[in-house]
Amino acid sequence: MKKLVSIILILALALTLASCGKGGKTNDNRESSEVDTLVSEYGYQWEDTSAPILNEKGAQEISFNIYSSKNASAMDYNDMKIMQDLYESTNVYVSWENVSESVYGQQKNLIFGNANDRPDAIYHAGMSAGEIIKYAQRHVLLPISDYLQYMPNFSKILEERPDIKAQLTSEDGNIYSLPRVEEMGLLQSPNILFLNKNWAAAAIDAGAVSGITKADLVDGITLTAAQAEQLMTYFRDNDMNGDGETDDERPMSFVYNNWQGNQCDLYGMFGLNDNLEHRVVVDGKITYTVQDDRFKDATNFIATWTANNLIDKVSYEISQDQFLAQGKSNTYGFFYWWESETVVSDPENYIVCTPLVGPNGDQTCCVSNNPEISTGEVIIFAGVPNVEVLLTYFDRYYDPMISAQINYGPIGIVYEEETDANGMLVQKTLPDGVSADDLRLQNAPLGIIYLSDYAWNNVVNMEPRAKLRLERLDAYVTPYIPAGTTPTPNLQFTLEELNTITEYESALNDYIRTNLIKWLMNGGVSDSDWSTFQNDLTGRTHLDELKAVYQAAYDRYIATK
Repeated sequence: MKKLVSIILILALALTLASCGKGGKTNDNRESSEVDTLVSEYGYQWEDTSAPILNEKGAQEISFNIYSSKNASAMDYNDMKIMQDLYESTNVYVSWENVSESVYGQQKNLIFGNANDRPDAIYHAGMSAGEIIKYAQRHVLLPISDYLQYMPNFSKILEERPDIKAQLTSEDGNIYSLPRVEEMGLLQSPNILFLNKNWAAAAIDAGAVSGITKADLVDGITLTAAQAEQLMTYFRDNDMNGDGETDDERPMSFVYNNWQGNQCDLYGMFGLNDNLEHRVVVDGKITYTVQDDRFKDATNFIATWTANNLIDKVSYEISQDQFLAQGKSNTYGFFYWWESETVVSDPENYIVCTPLVGPNGDQTCCVSNNPEISTGEVIIFAGVPNVEVLLTYFDRYYDPMISAQINYGPIGIVYEEETDANGMLVQKTLPDGVSADDLRLQNAPLGIIYLSDYAWNNVVNMEPRAKLRLERLDAYVTPYIPAGTTPTPNLQFTLEELNTITEYESALNDYIRTNLIKWLMNGGVSDSDWSTFQNDLTGRTHLDELKAVYQAAYDRYIATK
């Protein structure tokens, strides 16, 4: 009889443990047992966001292993001052395993597939919505939304920003990842057109361009496509940089299909708000620019500039790093980027142009889908011991004072020890020979942060270069975005919708890319080829089905705002 009772008790205990380990909202038992133990033995607390999370015993006995890719320029996260400062302020010990981005790309699936040897979390996880749904259904990912009471900073963000919550919430109603939010108003417009004013002045003196004078060569100059063509022709045919050669000048340059400084704004000469996905929201409707006949006209126009060597053909194959290195050689006439100071060694000789006015009088600029809210940045694996502590630790990253240091570098290295008269962080003077990018990449892990209007107005001063970009965008770019035109935001999809995207989108993008580069490099597209292209878009590439998926997801997103 005793043996039977023992068996029954063992089975009951096993069922209880199993029910507590299946994900879902099963935290009540943890609160009454494990969390109580954390509180009583290890001093665990989450409500005071300025106090340590654990006591000294907790600091000694509780630790977490976090796997993360990192930039090649960055020091090991274990050695970063900001990470050491976080340990000092929280008493939460983290052991970081850093790998290169390429190694993470190779190992990602192996990590998720090996249940016996996973880290506790992945930072810079780069999880797509489809991956999150797949692994959530397999109970691999922790449903973070079950533990929000232990994350006061993050919970406040979700309460105040239903749009962020909507972008994070999966089809089953749970949140499985932590986001990066850096809202400055920069990413929507990643292209600014710069002109070498000294070269332009020489062209004016030579009578090579009509309708403008040297007095016009100031920031905010507006040029027609015809005037730009006249300038580029003069740049092409003359020794503009004075090196005795007439074949090393680059009349117009960009980095084809790069996230910034790309070709998309050239399509604005024909009234199109193009971007790398050729997908934009116009008056609430998902729109693909490649279905517009103006896209054909613009492509043929740009292809003519390319054929005539007005656009540097290297622009279609050069990398971002090569473009930046090439910019120091004094060969650029016009170029697209979002700051001249990064590209050329003499930025004082370059002026900002408004978008070019096309042959039909159109003047607009692209609207990029580069998100200021990035989902899937951090995931935590289900079954991690003491996960409440880890989540409270990550919650500190969303304190704006910490976010600034995670994003740019720590107090004492990047920021002054003392704040300004308004209590805001102030950047230190850069060391000799060190750029802002170099200092930042070496000392900042980037990743999950929350820097929005409140932070910029109350906590941290923007970098001077960021302020300059915003001033230029406000004056010379964003006024040329038509009302009702917006980027496609991060969207949450149902499993069925994700299956449609997985099945068709890659092939669609490949088809568009293959045809577009062929047309741009080989003189344009014929009417018959354009007709075939349009038939293929709605036929074998299933663009209409993809558009319907994005529209449905966008309508749901708007309904939550």
